[in-house]
Amino acid sequence: MEHPVVVIGAGPVGLAAAAHAAERGLAAVVVESGPHAGAAVAEWGHVRLFSAWRELVDPAAQRLLEAAGWHHPPPDTYPTGSEWRAAYLQPLANVLDARPDVTVRYDARVLGVGRSGRDLLVDSGRGSDPFVVHVETATGRERLLASAVVDASGTWRSPNPLGADGYPAIGEPEHADRITYGMPDLADPAVAERYAGKHVALAGKGASAQGVLVGLTRLAAEVPTTRVSWLLRRPAVGDAFGGGDNDQLEERGRLGQAAKQAASSGTVAQVTRFRTEAVRGQADGRLTLVSTDGQQVTDVDEVIVVTGFRPDLSFLSEVRLDLDAALGSPRVLADQIHPDHHSCGDVAPHGHRELAQPEPGLFLVGMKSYGRAPSFLAMTGHEQVRSVVAALDGDLEAADRVDLVLPETGVCNGAGAFDDGPLTVGATGAETGAGAGGCCGATSGPELVALGRSSQ
Repeated sequence: MEHPVVVIGAGPVGLAAAAHAAERGLAAVVVESGPHAGAAVAEWGHVRLFSAWRELVDPAAQRLLEAAGWHHPPPDTYPTGSEWRAAYLQPLANVLDARPDVTVRYDARVLGVGRSGRDLLVDSGRGSDPFVVHVETATGRERLLASAVVDASGTWRSPNPLGADGYPAIGEPEHADRITYGMPDLADPAVAERYAGKHVALAGKGASAQGVLVGLTRLAAEVPTTRVSWLLRRPAVGDAFGGGDNDQLEERGRLGQAAKQAASSGTVAQVTRFRTEAVRGQADGRLTLVSTDGQQVTDVDEVIVVTGFRPDLSFLSEVRLDLDAALGSPRVLADQIHPDHHSCGDVAPHGHRELAQPEPGLFLVGMKSYGRAPSFLAMTGHEQVRSVVAALDGDLEAADRVDLVLPETGVCNGAGAFDDGPLTVGATGAETGAGAGGCCGATSGPELVALGRSSQ
């Protein structure tokens, strides 16, 4: 290829794509908006994954690392996000960057992807002319030419808002200093101080929200004046707590049971059918949250929003996309991953044909490929990029081969909580990330890794 493959995002799936490219002798440039590999993972580094190490290392990446003297962590142990980043993601990025055919660039934010010299309207040359990737760096803007673009930027930096309409609630931006999106590290005394003794409104139902709920009730045990209003859009919690002892993700079952106990404590008030319409300031400086049906939650000191993530498509406005109208995922993939129809484990292995876009040579992979679907299997991401890179190398036999069979886990929500004692949880919405853009997974078999945004 005359130009390198540009991979957007130095998170788990982006680096795996670069590893597969390196094994095949394809030149690659990885552009990462953060200051190091797995920058988004670092933002939920306090979270311990549901996944064991055996499911968190891409096979091609492992071969490259071991050739450089790396030793695989104990396969049946569960790392935190920080441990995953330090023991695997950063070493992998370093090994890749040391190669003559791979470059990993940090503090490089992608502003746009297009065809060199052609805007969206021009048909001619779209299958042969190089891509151009506009990147902002500390020294200014650059244009990188690419033979293909693999977008593994995840969703971590695009959290869903508190507002029930898909847009920020009235007053939500104005009170952003009192609103946290994602999973605060309540084990950090400086962070805990923000919530201790306060009235905290928690929005979200999934495992990530449950992890926050557990953390807040633990904080309330130390500071009894801490109280929580748990805002649920549905009429009841329902099956949010998982299968308990029968949950196929053992650690997720434990989290669910801990969250169920927390929800029934005197610290937590469940507020159902609450769809936030407005955030209003009170005369005393606290907040009132108003639902679309007129319900109000008053005297709120802090708000924590754990309602999922969505893909950032803004820098893809000059390339041709075929995305599902609801999920924002590749259209061909959408029916397989829609949370109303499938669990994470029964998503069929898929690769370059499902992930390709009408723009020849452009692929959405990792959590970005799932759009607004809430969770993602790490092993699925590894299989995605194995297939995509094989296709870019012209090896369609390998690209079309199915190298992964997933058992049904019945798990579809991301996760996220705190590394505290024996409770093990994952991170929502993690290529990078969720919290990975987080990362969670089964304790046996393939791991669910909600990879949040890799850093782009």
